[in-house]
Amino acid sequence: MAEPDALLPVAVDTEALGSDRRDLDDYSEDELPQAPKSVTERRRAQKAIFENWIISDDAQEALKPKTKAQKLIDANDEELSIQALMTKQGTHIIKNARQYQLELFERAKKQNTIAVLDTGSGKTLIAVLLLRWTIDQELERRAAGGEPKIAFFLVASVTLVFQQFAVLETNIDHKVARVCGADNCDNWNKAKWATLFSDNKIIVATAEILHQCLSHSYITMKQINLLVFDEAHHAKGDHPYARIIKDFYLSESASDKADRPRIFGMTASPIDAKTDVVQAANELESLLDCQIATTDDMSLTDAIKRPSEHVLRYVTLPQKGTGTGTETALLRSIRARFPDLTVFERQFEAAHEIARHLGRWCADYYLIDALSERQLRRYEMQLEKKYYRGPSQEGKISQLDDKLAILRDVIEFVEKAQSQYSSIGIRIQDGDVSSKVAELHWYLTQQFERPSTHRCIVFVEARQTARLLAAAFKKATEHMRCGFLIGAGAGLNDASEDTLTFRQQVLTLANFRRGDINCLFATSVAEEGLDVPDCNLVVRFDIYNTMIQYVQSRGRARKENSKFIHMIETGNSIHTELLSDVRTREAVMRRFCQALPEDRRLTANEDHLEELVAKEKNLRVYTEPVTGAKLTYGNALAYLANFVSAIPTTQTEEAMHPHYVVSNRGTKFIAEVILPANAPITSAIGRLRTKKALAKRSAAFEACIELRRKKYLDEHLMPTYQKKLPAMRNALLAVNMKTTNQYVMRTKPIIWSVGTLPTELWATVIDFPQGLRHKHQPIALLSRSPLPQLPEFRVYLDDGRASNVVSRPLSKPLRFGGDGESSILPKLSAFTFRVFKDVFSKTYEEKPGQLSYWLAPLTQATTVKWLSLSDPAEVLDMPLLDAILTNDEYKWTPETPAHSLVGRFLVDKWDGGRKYYATAICDNLAPFDPVPEGAAKAKWDDNIMQYSVSLWKKARERAVWDENQPVMAAEKLLQRRNMLTSPDTKESNMRRKAWLCPEPLRISVLPTAVVESCFVWPAIIHRIESYLIAIEACDMIGVDCEPTVALAAMTKDSDNSGEQQEQVNFQHGMGDNYERLEFIGDTFLKTATTISTFVQNPDSNEFEFHVKRMLMLCNQNLFDVAVNLRLYEYIRSMAFSRRLWYPEGLKLLEGKGRKDEPSVIVHALGEKTIADVCEALIGAAYLTHDRPGEQWQPSHWENAVRAVTKLVKSPDHTMVRWSDYIDAYVKPAYQTGEVSASQKDLAQKVELEHPYHFNYPRLLRSAFIHPSEPLMHEKVPNYQRLEFLGDALLDMASITWLFYRFPDKDPQWLTEHKMAMVSNKFLGAVSVNIGFYKHLRHSSSILQHQVATYVAELLEAKRVATPSDTRDYWTTVSDPPKCLPDIVEAFIGAMFIDSNFDYNVVQQFFEKHIKWYFQDMAIYDTFANNHPCTHLHNLLQASYGCQEYRLMAKELPGFDSTERKEVVAAVIVHDEIIAHSKGLSGRYAKLRAAHGALRAIEGLAPYEFRARFGCNCQLQAEDGGDPIAPLPTDCNI
Repeated sequence: MAEPDALLPVAVDTEALGSDRRDLDDYSEDELPQAPKSVTERRRAQKAIFENWIISDDAQEALKPKTKAQKLIDANDEELSIQALMTKQGTHIIKNARQYQLELFERAKKQNTIAVLDTGSGKTLIAVLLLRWTIDQELERRAAGGEPKIAFFLVASVTLVFQQFAVLETNIDHKVARVCGADNCDNWNKAKWATLFSDNKIIVATAEILHQCLSHSYITMKQINLLVFDEAHHAKGDHPYARIIKDFYLSESASDKADRPRIFGMTASPIDAKTDVVQAANELESLLDCQIATTDDMSLTDAIKRPSEHVLRYVTLPQKGTGTGTETALLRSIRARFPDLTVFERQFEAAHEIARHLGRWCADYYLIDALSERQLRRYEMQLEKKYYRGPSQEGKISQLDDKLAILRDVIEFVEKAQSQYSSIGIRIQDGDVSSKVAELHWYLTQQFERPSTHRCIVFVEARQTARLLAAAFKKATEHMRCGFLIGAGAGLNDASEDTLTFRQQVLTLANFRRGDINCLFATSVAEEGLDVPDCNLVVRFDIYNTMIQYVQSRGRARKENSKFIHMIETGNSIHTELLSDVRTREAVMRRFCQALPEDRRLTANEDHLEELVAKEKNLRVYTEPVTGAKLTYGNALAYLANFVSAIPTTQTEEAMHPHYVVSNRGTKFIAEVILPANAPITSAIGRLRTKKALAKRSAAFEACIELRRKKYLDEHLMPTYQKKLPAMRNALLAVNMKTTNQYVMRTKPIIWSVGTLPTELWATVIDFPQGLRHKHQPIALLSRSPLPQLPEFRVYLDDGRASNVVSRPLSKPLRFGGDGESSILPKLSAFTFRVFKDVFSKTYEEKPGQLSYWLAPLTQATTVKWLSLSDPAEVLDMPLLDAILTNDEYKWTPETPAHSLVGRFLVDKWDGGRKYYATAICDNLAPFDPVPEGAAKAKWDDNIMQYSVSLWKKARERAVWDENQPVMAAEKLLQRRNMLTSPDTKESNMRRKAWLCPEPLRISVLPTAVVESCFVWPAIIHRIESYLIAIEACDMIGVDCEPTVALAAMTKDSDNSGEQQEQVNFQHGMGDNYERLEFIGDTFLKTATTISTFVQNPDSNEFEFHVKRMLMLCNQNLFDVAVNLRLYEYIRSMAFSRRLWYPEGLKLLEGKGRKDEPSVIVHALGEKTIADVCEALIGAAYLTHDRPGEQWQPSHWENAVRAVTKLVKSPDHTMVRWSDYIDAYVKPAYQTGEVSASQKDLAQKVELEHPYHFNYPRLLRSAFIHPSEPLMHEKVPNYQRLEFLGDALLDMASITWLFYRFPDKDPQWLTEHKMAMVSNKFLGAVSVNIGFYKHLRHSSSILQHQVATYVAELLEAKRVATPSDTRDYWTTVSDPPKCLPDIVEAFIGAMFIDSNFDYNVVQQFFEKHIKWYFQDMAIYDTFANNHPCTHLHNLLQASYGCQEYRLMAKELPGFDSTERKEVVAAVIVHDEIIAHSKGLSGRYAKLRAAHGALRAIEGLAPYEFRARFGCNCQLQAEDGGDPIAPLPTDCNI
């Protein structure tokens, strides 16, 4: 890092950088130049329009402050997050606690309690009251110095996490957080968990989340003050509720029992199975260390409206398995057409059962859906998975193809037949449905005979039943609006079985709550947990299996006069007994709970607890000594799966997972777990166990123990691997593009050393071959040290013409005496000071030793063509130098001949803004005549004499002038300092004619030809100094760069240079900026660091390569190195300044400027800008010596290699010559090993496909070995390392070709079009066209099928391509398997290594196999134009020729006192806002606004667009109007 003073803000010379105030060097008010309507001004105007629109009534209606609830109410459900949907639906609980709730709350405050209350009786309110009380106690405890603790509200499903979080967030005035598996919390570290715990008072989570947290020792029981178990009856067996208690709560020692958290459980029934009520209740109490409590308070009866229960009987259905009358006509036709079909046997059996249970209409409906086109891919994947995961199928892929063909035939047959079977509607009376469905249909049509607000839930057992009944009843009556609600989990038995996502569940319930659905067919998902609205009618279509199902489903009928219907099959004794049994069990359970005394002790439960825990004692447990993290049989499977998922990999065909093999040993089982090949251990064997599940857990446990021993699991039992791709690592290493600091900026080069009189000066001739506005005379710049040859550059004359500035350093110095006084030096000094005084109105103390450089006039005959061989003394205009030395000025006297004034340079002594060339004597005018029409404006213009004098009023009154002096016609000089940019319209049209009297004016000794050249001097010296400072930067890093590219590399000409979007505060006249150089420099940097990483790390894998390389080329590293080198001083971020071009070190006596020592100048630079300049310098070093079109030589790149080494400053790249890469590479044993006949054969085949002969065929073999191929076969590694190298080399070849082919394209265009050249899609096609795909070696049947499918598709596309499509036919096919582009890149890497690092082989491959496809890059524009912002930009500029448009965004303060702010985006076309959007993300708001604009204008003909918006941009452009900066294609603000 740099020294502290380098980064601290320093005193800014505000006077030097500020606006020019009127002085000797200023214009008069009417002459101050006005900037043209520049890009910046247009942007300001557009910004004003945008901001005025934001505060308009139309915008305010959309942006008006809303409460959080109102925002949700107004929002479209489909656009809301899950949590917002939950909140929108309303999460109110009972506002005022009833007596029974207060009683249970008081009890829960004193002891651990399980509240047993009916569904809808307000158990959650008791939990809220307890949480509030617990937090109050916690705050008191913390105030007394206690360690912080937190409360957990545990639920059994992700659904309930969102639901209960919404409830608690609404009803508790403390911070609440929710956590579930979808948050990727498996990979959170201790610090992140600690932050979550410290920032919140309550965590709502699934029980598994807390169990894992405790297992990893991210939290302990001592840090928890309350555990709330929702639906506490789940606490049994290995459920996470039970595991939390067994593994952690009960493991606290007796002395620590006081530190255990309070427990509060909630359930509608303490049992959920057909077990003894008393025993189950006692076990639940024992496990949760709680007492069951309920109430018979009358207030509960008032709160809960019990439904009346009724029985609806239906005629007996056909028995299962009989097949009698259950095969529909559609099913018979399918079986007849495909008699040997077995693949759909499960679907056919399901159709039989559906026909028996629901009727033939539902069975056909099911079959038509199950055997539809939308299900085809799912069946295909199942067959492929079964085929590829079976025994080796080599040579039998035709069998799979046959089965897939049959699949398609069946589905096609059903599609044709479905019209025959599905066109008719459901007919209840004609036997289309079963008696059970018919009875339900009759009952529901009675209930929904007329419009009503009633809601009904029909509970079914199977998901398919819910879907089919909803479809069957869809048109049962116009007043019944049906929907279905099923679980989110995957179907276990049927590939065609659909599920609802959690979001879809929430949306369905939202529709049910609003009344859009009033009859909901639901599985058990609606029984427990979900916040289902109170219903008027609940029907148990499929009878319950347990008492708790009965209690919970009945609890959904809570409306006044609601009904609960039991559907019972006539004559079915099981149904009848079950109805009686659940009622009996409920009564027993209630009597048991109500009979419990409040003061009883749980002494008898200790025996139950010992029995429960005893079962766990013979299972191994490992506790980490340092952290207390715990490994058990219960969590070992999860730990191992998490570890395998964290193993660093490249892209693979399938996600990796551990594989378990279980075998039996007598009556017991033993398991082995096999880990992926790249895992640090390959397998582990568990111990003998009595159950298969325990055997698998034992194997996982042993594997985790071994991983911990080898330190692949850390002290929290988390993987030490960090599974982050290099792109993710890059994000960690990236600097902030927006962050800026103030840095010192050099304004003068070191070469301007001052302080002593020189004994020799080196001359550089300055001339203008195209001439200037008037006749000019060459001048010379003389310096103490010789200047390099600098490039030509343009200046823009007052009439708008461009003229080149040409400079040539002379080969001989101008020598003179040691003291300088007896030589020519005084003459040169006098001339230099005179130029500053007369031309620039600056009078300095004349100390020649303090001059940075000298100026001198050259003879008119001087030309730059032969000056490099001249002695400067021979070309100096010595008569003029002598005249300057002896004359301060020429004064007019009555004796002065009038004609001698013509052609003189005249200066107003009192106003530096008034300088003239005298052009003629006006004999017809006298001094006190009126000023002629058309004269340039002046302060006084009563007459010509007044016009000639700029003194203030009192001084004018005292002045006396000769009345007989002549009147001169003159041309007023514009005095533009920054001639590096074109004059604006006002400057070009400024009036220049003047009529003057000579006596008040200073008649300069300087000839007008010399003055004409000197007026350009500020621009010239600014550009020369910029060149010299840039060259000094290159010298500092030890590279040789041409001045043109050196300056471009250091030039930042706008606030957002390098960001690939519209330029902000663009500064004209700075020349090329660093963007293109940064682009090519970044490419070479990647290539150089890739090669060094490859050669110096022979044992690293591709992932480690990426990390090592990223550490070198990341922006953070480049920034750190640049700051250490103080590179920021050399960056040119300011355009020409009227106050900074003067030489330093001189004392100003008269004139505006710095009269004391100069202040330090600073500039604001972003960290990324500084890093980008490093890459630009590498690009400059590369371009200076690269020789495109010639045979590549190592010397072409060695300059750039040195730049990389200097700017990455890493032990992983120390090369300064190309040979250093070769010397660092040690050939691995596999490369030089004995070559097999097969490997020689491969080399011969590949040489026919690409004309390169491999010296090491084993290296070539490596390029074609897929990662799935075991190493043991040939002892040759897979292609991943070579692919890493080849990727960078191919990038280099592609990008440099684009860079040189399109010299005017910006980096954004180059990047977008490079994407096509190096895309996997194209390289996959290259692999097929060359024939490389045939040589791929792998051990994956899936891959074989994927490659074959892709090759067939590509070759067919190539065959049918028209002549115009022959180059881009590959864009029309599917993406290839990634292995195909990988082997192309690996082949390039192999050639490069085999050829001893000869880049020519890469270039030849590019020329032969890639270049032809991209001769016309226009056909690949769509590769970049898919982005809506880019598409909008191209549509407006290219299609409509419009320049006056902008995509803008603005942050607005949040309305709900949160840190999140809303962003409004809008598209403005010709001052009209045509589309807008708002959101929390500027990027996405812009995307939506761009989409809206495209919808508004796409399809308009150009003339319609011009008429619609009054657009005449194209006409202006043809007239030479200013170019407009392009629309940003990056959607970041």
